[in-house]
Amino acid sequence: MQRIVNAKTVKYSGQRIMVCGWVQTIRAHGKILFIDLRDQTGILQAVITPSIPNPEGIRKRKNSCYKLAQKLKPEWVVKFEGIIKQRPIGMQNPCIETGGVELAVENLKVLSKAKILPIPVFEIGKKEPTLEKRMNWRWLDLRKPEKQLIFRVWTVMEQTFGEYWISHGYIQIHSPKLMSVPSESGAEVFEVKYFDRKAYLSQSPQFYKQMAMAAGFEKVFEIGPVFRAEPSFTSRHATEFAGYDVEISFIESHQDVIQAEEEALVYVLTKIKQEFGKDIEKFYGRKIVIPKIPFPQLTMKEAKEILSKLKVKNKNNGDLSPEEEKKLSEFVRKREGHEFVFVTEYPIEVRPFYHMRLETNPKLTKSFDLLWNDLEITTGAQREHRYEILVRQAKEKGLKLESIKYYLNFFKYGCPPHGGFGLGPERMLMKIFNIRNIREITYLYRGVKRLRP
Repeated sequence: MQRIVNAKTVKYSGQRIMVCGWVQTIRAHGKILFIDLRDQTGILQAVITPSIPNPEGIRKRKNSCYKLAQKLKPEWVVKFEGIIKQRPIGMQNPCIETGGVELAVENLKVLSKAKILPIPVFEIGKKEPTLEKRMNWRWLDLRKPEKQLIFRVWTVMEQTFGEYWISHGYIQIHSPKLMSVPSESGAEVFEVKYFDRKAYLSQSPQFYKQMAMAAGFEKVFEIGPVFRAEPSFTSRHATEFAGYDVEISFIESHQDVIQAEEEALVYVLTKIKQEFGKDIEKFYGRKIVIPKIPFPQLTMKEAKEILSKLKVKNKNNGDLSPEEEKKLSEFVRKREGHEFVFVTEYPIEVRPFYHMRLETNPKLTKSFDLLWNDLEITTGAQREHRYEILVRQAKEKGLKLESIKYYLNFFKYGCPPHGGFGLGPERMLMKIFNIRNIREITYLYRGVKRLRP
């Protein structure tokens, strides 16, 4: 008999089916056992009685699985066979998809027993353990439907970004994650032994996205891991995370890149709201708002002037602290009614050597960050594609040309004007669910003090 997932059992009223899942709760009403069976798609109520009707319907017969059912414990993995029946009107539960039906169990098989749980999964009244303890037992923590919702949304988000980019002529690439030189700066890299020499885990596919521009790909995207050896313990940083990267040729300025990101984000958020908006609001109280295009923009200079008027301490003239990001986002939400704001024209001191500089002010770059409800989710820019200027800017930053000679070679033989951005899906999900800690969003978090499980 083929297994039917819980969410589809409503289509099988009156039929004999098989279901599998985890025992979530067990309730005894007299001699009748009510068991909530959980699988990936939802909860199904199973009913087990001491006796069941004969097929002929003349008299009842003993239910052979009843004695075993009395021994079931929460989180045991089981297989049930039985008849799907309509629940009485007064007993239906509109809060769950299968609330109108129940399974009258006639056969039961225990697939796996569970020991006493180190953390509660569905025990009502139990105080939730600390985040650190839940991270130690992450696979148990993830059994909760609200946790699995995060990764169902992530799956659709990634698929929808890919659909959007592919439908707009982008080519997907997979750049190497072992590199001979650091992809950003040398301060935050993981060094690994690579046979008889050193290698570095990639901090970004930046160099190889630009190589694709020189190769004539014109528009590319990549979805892959990113490694940052940052000794940070904040709620927004991790040492390994996912990255969505885009690069586009034949642009006029960074504004073309900004427009491309705006359109992609609206497309993706619309899809997420359509498929999961109700569940996100039910479990997390967050209403997904589809942003209007164009998003608000402020130059770094304008942002600092606003923050000064708001009496927010300026810790760095060329960048924004978490507190400044929060206050600036609050200001934009109040003034513009918008959850997003682009901050543009970062000074050269805080940007990489390959960012193109403004013609009107060479001390500033054609770059941007995107803030979403207090949190930076994107960094982007127009890149410098002219070989001589790129060499000069690398020297100004104190870089040794020998260490980046292969990168510089990309620009010797004709490379179009181009730019792109890197977006952090974990941070995006933090804003979708209004969750403050990246550890809750990450499947298995990696940080300075966490390499397990």
